Amino acid sequence: MATTTPQGTGDGRVLRSNLPARLDRLPWSSWHITVLIGLGTVWILDGLEVTIVGALGDRLTEGSSGLGLSTSQVSQAAAIYVAGACLGALFFGQLTEKYGRRKLFMVTLGLYLAATVLTAFSMNPLWFFVCRFFTGAGIGGEYAAINSAIDELMPARLRGRIDLLVNGSYWLGAAVGAALTLFLLDTDYLPADVGWRLAFGLGAILGLVILLVRRNVPESPRWLTIHGGHEEAERVVGEIEHTVEHEDKLTLDPVPDSAAIDIRERGPVRVVEIIRTMIRTYPSRSALGLGLFVGQAFLYNAVFFTQGLVLTTFFDVGSGKAGLYIIPLALGNFLGPVLLGPLFDTIGRRMMITLSYVLSSLLLVVTAILFQQQVFNATTLTIAWSVVFFFASAGASSAYLTVSEIFPMETRAMAIAFFYAVGTGLGGIIGPLLFGKLVDTEKFGAVAGGYYLGAGLMMAAGLLEWFIGVDAENRNLEDVASPLSAAGKSASAD
Repeated sequence: MATTTPQGTGDGRVLRSNLPARLDRLPWSSWHITVLIGLGTVWILDGLEVTIVGALGDRLTEGSSGLGLSTSQVSQAAAIYVAGACLGALFFGQLTEKYGRRKLFMVTLGLYLAATVLTAFSMNPLWFFVCRFFTGAGIGGEYAAINSAIDELMPARLRGRIDLLVNGSYWLGAAVGAALTLFLLDTDYLPADVGWRLAFGLGAILGLVILLVRRNVPESPRWLTIHGGHEEAERVVGEIEHTVEHEDKLTLDPVPDSAAIDIRERGPVRVVEIIRTMIRTYPSRSALGLGLFVGQAFLYNAVFFTQGLVLTTFFDVGSGKAGLYIIPLALGNFLGPVLLGPLFDTIGRRMMITLSYVLSSLLLVVTAILFQQQVFNATTLTIAWSVVFFFASAGASSAYLTVSEIFPMETRAMAIAFFYAVGTGLGGIIGPLLFGKLVDTEKFGAVAGGYYLGAGLMMAAGLLEWFIGVDAENRNLEDVASPLSAAGKSASAD
């Protein structure tokens, strides 16, 4: 399984470990499904949060809601949520590398639950803004801890489709959130100042269920091995193998010694070492991650945080009916990663990421032209958006997959956190604020201009992937980027 050699320096034991290869050779099993439910379903919460606020936007501007936000304050709340997510990703990303994936994905979900419940009791804009910030911080921390944990536990041959499915599940939450608002915002059933509060409370209930399932998910054996817990890692992998063999009634083939790697145990990676690795060792991969995240973050946050406002401002869709138009759009976004996901493992990362970004860009340009010419009504605009985001959703999900794969294991959580924070900070904060101002003009041409900008950023990201993308499909994570702790090796440069 693993052997230790005497310490050549004071840095720790050198271990010859085949744990990564043993995890990669596992067949798909109910154990993997448990991991997906416990970890991946948190994206449903994020989709629920964003969609509820987007659909609630118009209701929250009504005096009868108990908040009476202005249109610009609705956009500010969206930007504050994103700012919290960015800072939370950076803060909890560091702790994820130091204390492990499992501890942090329990803490961050707990923070989300507390902040969401408190949001439901908001009595003034300041309270609402503060709660939105901490809700975002919990979700941002989840992005770093969850993506790294999932990719380190899933077989290499299925990693692409699973990662896209997990990140795409955001849109199941969006569809559920939109459906809920049809009832919760209908004043025939609930008062205007009650329905939106219940929406946040229901999100907390779903989060509590996920927390209970998550207790059964183990720590990443890869993280344990590097941080002095190799014996625990051996136990975890042994239990996983036993579970898979028992459930599927099979005997797993032994892993050849040639598949093992030499790892030197070490302490937590310092932030300066992470930055140096990304800038000096992997500069083109860093540029790729930034481009992919900025493009998708601007497009998604700009459109979806203000979608309800666009429908109500330009097409006179009532706040209680906005969810009807969000549900088909959310389902289109979910089907994109689900149906296209397997192609990321077969045709390959570079081709599929490029296609998803470029096609969504071109389709958005067509949508913007027709919107500017006032050809659409609320229904046809929703259909056009659904087609655009069928491809854009696969591209957006692949951004998380990309940065999780192309950097060394010791930097994985912080790499996800960094690119999420920077990309989402640039696109996710500026986007909603800009689109909120554009919608305020009540001019079709102004909003179309925002769509053109989003399309340009997506096109640039797609071209960047084509020229400097990494062919990571079906490859062991340690092969895509050699660990910093690999004994006798240095990380391979771009």
